[in-house]
Amino acid sequence: MSKEITSREQDYSQWYNDLVLKGGLADYSAVRGCMVIKPYGFALWENMRDVLDKMFKDTGHQNAYFPLFIPKSLFEAEEKNAEGFAKECAVVTHYRLKNDTANPGKLMVDPEAKLEEELVVRPTSEAIIWNTYKGWIQSYRDLPILVNQWANVVRWEMRTRLFLRTAEFLWQEGHTAHATREEAIAETQKMLEVYADFAENWMALPVIRGVKSANERFAGAEDTYCIEALMQDGKALQAGTSHFLGQNFAKAFDVKFSDRENKLEYVWATSWGVSTRLIGALVMAHSDDSGLVLPPRIAPLQVVIVPIYKGDEQKAKIDERVLPLIQELKAAGISVKYDDSDNTRPGWKFAEYEMKGVPVRIAIGARDLENNVAEVARRDTKEKASVSLDGIASHIKTLLNDIQEQIYNKAKAFRDANITPVNTWDEFVSVLDNKSGFVSAHWDGTGETEEKIKELTKATIRCIPLDNPQEAGTCILSGKPSTQRVLFARAY
Repeated sequence: MSKEITSREQDYSQWYNDLVLKGGLADYSAVRGCMVIKPYGFALWENMRDVLDKMFKDTGHQNAYFPLFIPKSLFEAEEKNAEGFAKECAVVTHYRLKNDTANPGKLMVDPEAKLEEELVVRPTSEAIIWNTYKGWIQSYRDLPILVNQWANVVRWEMRTRLFLRTAEFLWQEGHTAHATREEAIAETQKMLEVYADFAENWMALPVIRGVKSANERFAGAEDTYCIEALMQDGKALQAGTSHFLGQNFAKAFDVKFSDRENKLEYVWATSWGVSTRLIGALVMAHSDDSGLVLPPRIAPLQVVIVPIYKGDEQKAKIDERVLPLIQELKAAGISVKYDDSDNTRPGWKFAEYEMKGVPVRIAIGARDLENNVAEVARRDTKEKASVSLDGIASHIKTLLNDIQEQIYNKAKAFRDANITPVNTWDEFVSVLDNKSGFVSAHWDGTGETEEKIKELTKATIRCIPLDNPQEAGTCILSGKPSTQRVLFARAY
């Protein structure tokens, strides 16, 4: 396969697909709308998952697992949720195939194996989980329930893109139950901050914390909190959501508890989740026309060492110096690969690891050994330096931290430069068409105006930032009074 990739300027969408495929993250599958996550991409997801899993457990949550299949009656019990996902549901109606006698060698659905009740393939798990919680909760002593599950979900998308929107994807979904409204809201906000912390300090992805407008809320939620990121093409991407569900699901599934005064009360709920879409965000926010650029803290491989030699004697001398260095790097918690394979040339290896976004590359040859140095190249800026082999492990550790910081700073500078305040409709349209990014504008607070803006421009309200400054103004479309600006953007 050619390693040539389309430039961002030429075709951003094709550039993205090229990086995902040629960077070894994923591949298309035989199932329409579904992808194969390749080992390198799955290693990246595992790193992300492991960090998040620890963050969840550090905040008191436990992992569990609930069925993939949801009886349709349970799904229908929460009307808003059912309505929100109805058009994306895959439904199991039969449980057996049989030989098609009219077409030898073919199989057909056995009409006698029809399910008594159809099963919805999990698009999200509120219905099955709250039906379960009904048996777990009787008293305030049973609360809170702080549960997360790592799972797959199916949403039958008609237009798909690798990682960003697929019919099946991997994610985590937290579902918590609380005795009070205040406690549930605090949980919702806490988990939003967990996501923001992960995005910024591990993914090097600056995000805006905010709440969704009523039109953009999760079906069945009283409030949806979100983190919004900006990609290099100026489009926004929702990187994570945390929902305050109020008592909607408790009422739908009749989940009550006896409070401290022995009065029956409905339980208060939250749900929150992020998915493999974060890998798409990572690719689009940081990468360049040479390939992936991965933040060191979650990169599957942080350092690659490539020997340059002629003959076994030179190779043996390089091995003798490199192997202790590998142990030193591993002891420092750094993932490292010594690529001494002889089936490709060093130049090919350099291009391969550049494409894969490995943060640091070390090249060492016979002459380098004589001078007690190695060539160290950083992926983010492509800068190279000759570094003494004495203390090189300490240098690499410092360099990885610097790369992490610089990737974040670059993304943040881009994001901040692409938040544009506007005061008129003409300015609004001009920025969307010519500059893109986040547009900060006054909105009258009505769903009708929001829908009209979306219809006219394909821009949506990405969020109302938390701690948003209050200021008097007029709505860009309706001219009605407004008390604050909100962030609009075209989005993935």
